[in-house]
Amino acid sequence: MESQPVTPSPAPASGGNERIMSIASLVLGVINLCAWFIPLCGVPLAIIGIVLGALGMKDPSQKTLAVIGIALSALGLIAACINGAVGAYMGYTGETFQFAP
Repeated sequence: MESQPVTPSPAPASGGNERIMSIASLVLGVINLCAWFIPLCGVPLAIIGIVLGALGMKDPSQKTLAVIGIALSALGLIAACINGAVGAYMGYTGETFQFAP
């Protein structure tokens, strides 16, 4: 009995999801720049934006949008983490923020 040579299966064709993921990453990055002051909203949005941007980078034509989305989401993540840390510190020490009259 003679065995048949095994041929590798072709890679699946891109379904265009990378374009949607890149655009979603960019949109979430922009929204995240407005939502960073509420860490409960800003941190999850930033993480989702970074993940979608990384997945969107698989398509070379959408790489620019994905990189911009990742950068904006990373800035929002950093700002949300700093805001959360400052808020936790102020809550722990009992300090309050007051505007100067």
